[in-house]
Amino acid sequence: MRCTSATASPRPRNSRSGAQRHPSGGCGASRARATPPARRRRPRRPCALRPSTPAAPEPAPILKRVCGRYTNTAGVEELNDRFKVPIAGAVGTHRFNIAPTEEVLAIVSPKGEPQARMLRWGLVPAWAHDLSSSHKMINARIETVASSPAYRNLIPRGSRRALQLADGYFEWLKPERRGQPRQPFFFQVDAGVPFAFAAVWTPAKVGGEWIASVALLTCDASANRIASAIHDRMPVILADREAQQAWLDHSLGAQEALALCGPLSAARLSASPANPAVNKVDGAPEGPELLRAPG
Repeated sequence: MRCTSATASPRPRNSRSGAQRHPSGGCGASRARATPPARRRRPRRPCALRPSTPAAPEPAPILKRVCGRYTNTAGVEELNDRFKVPIAGAVGTHRFNIAPTEEVLAIVSPKGEPQARMLRWGLVPAWAHDLSSSHKMINARIETVASSPAYRNLIPRGSRRALQLADGYFEWLKPERRGQPRQPFFFQVDAGVPFAFAAVWTPAKVGGEWIASVALLTCDASANRIASAIHDRMPVILADREAQQAWLDHSLGAQEALALCGPLSAARLSASPANPAVNKVDGAPEGPELLRAPG
């Protein structure tokens, strides 16, 4: 009798229904899933405290806003005589502590004839939607006024240049030690005669209302030993009648007008400590007692 050996069918590869090899090597109906050994957690090392690096000392505050307060204590008659422009009433005069965003007395020449006007101190650009930024734009640097978007269309036009009338201004000396109050100083020209800040102005329609605003110009103070002892910048002061007329001249371009904007001679400028009460921001006090330090 012929013996025939049975040939086992090959086990399908990757078949889930076929017999699976048991991890022990035997044959089982299903493969038991091996449980991975539990990971041994390393004990946490105590967090070593790194030596703290001492913080770098903060730089002393730099007073960027030049001439943040000024005076116009003269009366109407004195201003009329000084600037040869009719000034009606006493609006904008007899002021001892003029602050940003207030209405200030200025002379403008929109059509070639100088006239006195009240302007808001703090320029409101033509594209402004509100007045929120005007308190930051009370002055402009002569080095950048011809290129700055807010001012570059104003400085070439005599109709947009202005004389901001004053007879003194305040500047604050940076304290030697942090936490000390700033000491204000009061500056005068030629022992207290009225003068003009070189300024630019523009009308703007904000919220359906036309507002005319102004910003004064500042220059480097290093050439004036009186001003530079307190601050590295100073306002551009037009103390002479010729310079004031030229500033409003419509025939002068930007470069010719800026040529008038140098620092005033130290021989014509004086400074003395002022009353710290002028530092008050809200409800700024008024009165001649602000011009001198108490005691």
